[in-house]
Amino acid sequence: MEHTELGVVHTKIDRADPEAVAELAKYGVATIHEAMGRVGLMRPYLRPAYPSARMCGTAVTALLQPGDNWMLHVAAEQIQDGDVVVAACTTESEDGFFGELLATSFRARGCRGLIIDGGVRDVTDLERMDFPVFSRAINAKGTVKATLGSVNVPVVCGNALVRPGDAIVADADGVVVVPRERAADVAAASAAREAAEEGKRAQFRAGRLGLDMYGMRGPLAGLGLRYED
Repeated sequence: MEHTELGVVHTKIDRADPEAVAELAKYGVATIHEAMGRVGLMRPYLRPAYPSARMCGTAVTALLQPGDNWMLHVAAEQIQDGDVVVAACTTESEDGFFGELLATSFRARGCRGLIIDGGVRDVTDLERMDFPVFSRAINAKGTVKATLGSVNVPVVCGNALVRPGDAIVADADGVVVVPRERAADVAAASAAREAAEEGKRAQFRAGRLGLDMYGMRGPLAGLGLRYED
């Protein structure tokens, strides 16, 4: 299974453990990114098509040709309940690859949402449906169905490598990719990070300064920071 494959659909993929994915869904993208060692983020130009969009699921990938959404229709057949479609393009394209009709098709298959390094349209309808989409552009320009890409091959979406079956989490802070074999460990690390942050939050509420809680005063003084009346 290679990123450069064209004209192939892989029908059998290994998905992240559903229980681990359900645990990941409890946490925000920032928490998961930090818990995983500050890796896995897609580029910040991938933004929610409407403000409340968020999703968590396992990746079905699509490699598209510019201005052509044929492979999204092919990908629909491979969707299982709980999947997220992650669509990349062989070269940059901001055409409107996806809209309300394809969202209706995806939802009927159990799809949790779409991440696409391209454009989408029918945003008002997507919001009404509460079908989460993260894209690089909103663009009314339509696409054709004329050239082959691939489905369920590794893709690079928003500068992040996504393999079929990896866990995908997206919210207002961005999109993060969790390798399928790390899903359970990252969920556990995210839970631990949340617990630690709650302790810090309580100290901040009580008025304690980060300067003292994080032991910052010595390093700052060492670099020459001084206080003057």
